[in-house]
Amino acid sequence: MMRMISVTAAMALSIALLSFPVRAQVEGSAGEPSFGSASGPSNVSHPALHHRDDRYRLCASDVVALTFPLTPEFDQTVNIQPDGFVSLNGAGSVKLLGLTLAQSEEVIKAAYSKILRDPLLTIELKDFNKPYFIVGGQVSKPGKYDLRGATTATQAIEIAGGFNTSAKHSQVLLFRRVNDEWYEVKPLDMKHILTGKDVNEDPEIRPGDMLFVPQNFISKIDRFIPHSGVGAYFQTN
Repeated sequence: MMRMISVTAAMALSIALLSFPVRAQVEGSAGEPSFGSASGPSNVSHPALHHRDDRYRLCASDVVALTFPLTPEFDQTVNIQPDGFVSLNGAGSVKLLGLTLAQSEEVIKAAYSKILRDPLLTIELKDFNKPYFIVGGQVSKPGKYDLRGATTATQAIEIAGGFNTSAKHSQVLLFRRVNDEWYEVKPLDMKHILTGKDVNEDPEIRPGDMLFVPQNFISKIDRFIPHSGVGAYFQTN
């Protein structure tokens, strides 16, 4: 008889954190997940991929410094608000969320062109959200962790304190964002990996990835899951 797995408070927090935008990063192939691929229309079987270039794109809470060499009275440091906008001294608000620094510079110049003639501007990224990953479920210390350098799935589990005795080692789930609405899910047999088998199947963690360690066997795992319904897919016999 099917029954839903009880979602712990830590897991609920983990799922909620997944709704935040993932940092743009350099990838071997633009927009391509490390496991599997997808094409075609945006639906359950084939969500459209989110194509990204190799330039950093601004996110909420990033801090940028604006310098006007010819008009230093407009020099300022601005924070990107949760809605993606920044308030510019004397030029109103502009949206920078998702833009590269070069694109942001053009947008800001256009805003100041209303009060300055051919404004000269340099823009510098002063602070940004650090890359992170999430580990939830049956581990000693579930939560959100900074991603510092190359980290594999087994290393991420160790960073989270290792498996609990109730953990289902052979069915750890790796959630990875495909685009703004979908995640791709890959089951990992950590039991084999940790005993020296299938070591090549130990994937490298990317910013925004989540590992979920279940307590019970999950009989049905969809390859693609909308971020709004992740919790509904944790079922067992």
